[in-house]
Amino acid sequence: MAEIKTIVKEYARELGFDLVRVTSAEEFAEDRAIALDRIKSGLMDGLPWYTADRVNRGTKPQELLPHARSIICLGLNYFQEASSQPDSPSPKGKVARYARGRDYHRVIKQRMKQYVIGLSERIGSSVAARWYVDDGPMLDRAAANRSGLGWFGKNTNILTPELGSWVFLGQIITDLELEPDPPLTKTCGSCVRCIDACPTGAIIAPYVIDNTRCISHLTIENRGPIPIELRPKMLDWVFGCDICQEVCPVNRKARPNNEPAFQRDGLTLIDLVELLAMSEEQFRQRFQGTPIMRAKRVGLKRNACVALGNRQDPAAIPALDHALTEEEPLVRCHAAWALGQIGGLQAKSALTRAATSESDSQVIAELDAALSELGAASQRSD
Repeated sequence: MAEIKTIVKEYARELGFDLVRVTSAEEFAEDRAIALDRIKSGLMDGLPWYTADRVNRGTKPQELLPHARSIICLGLNYFQEASSQPDSPSPKGKVARYARGRDYHRVIKQRMKQYVIGLSERIGSSVAARWYVDDGPMLDRAAANRSGLGWFGKNTNILTPELGSWVFLGQIITDLELEPDPPLTKTCGSCVRCIDACPTGAIIAPYVIDNTRCISHLTIENRGPIPIELRPKMLDWVFGCDICQEVCPVNRKARPNNEPAFQRDGLTLIDLVELLAMSEEQFRQRFQGTPIMRAKRVGLKRNACVALGNRQDPAAIPALDHALTEEEPLVRCHAAWALGQIGGLQAKSALTRAATSESDSQVIAELDAALSELGAASQRSD
């Protein structure tokens, strides 16, 4: 068993995985109870695919792979420094680090498939296996925690001693009998920097996130309007958010990854005005093969409007004015809000003109609210 485990770990590192640990295929009973309680409490609202059935199945490795004995937990570093981009007067929006390269699901799954095939050859017998990244039912962080690959941070991310939280997680359930690695004894101690730094207050308690307030959810999974009270708190993020990771002391140990698939220039910051003008074809040409496709063109334009409203740059008014007449209702709603945040005679003129021809009730409500905001601001300045 010890010799096979050595092969398991050495071969994983040979294929480029940065971290590899092993845990048993026992049920994740405690993690299941926590996840089901989160669903019941409404903290996972907005994720219709995250169901009780999914949690129940994902916490029982034996149901995912009959005769499962072990879980090989893998970690792949995705951290990269902010790439240098040409200075431009046009306002920019931020993209979370994990989304600045190729879609990690494809990269990691292809490598795990190669790993299982190669592992069978190296140990001289067929290995039965199922592999998952974060789009399968497996509770990836629960497995990583139990294997000792890392520990739960108060922002619910897995923190690893070597690479911090800038790590993609993968799990391979297998019929190999391997000695489990012990969990880590590390904790976050009294540190609450991630909780204090979250602008929307999404980390409502240590280790508990209200998904409906998380900027990552609001900019990616959410397909509808962003709640008005949260828009000013989203700053200039257009896809995901790294704030709770950037302030984490454990992440001081971060080092740039060596994975070519995750090293792509031009996605650290996105030109917001250019984004608002993108056609579907241009959107696909720019972001095809990256996680940013998940937000879809309409969602990304909605996010751009919010970021422009928060930046309050008058240079964005023409683009927002155009969006009020040419874009889908969801985008028009947020363009109206953004113009109300920027203010000034030019913004007011755009809103007033749009109000005379708009027929969608939600957009009309946003136009009225923006005009009222400008009126109130004018009175305050008198």
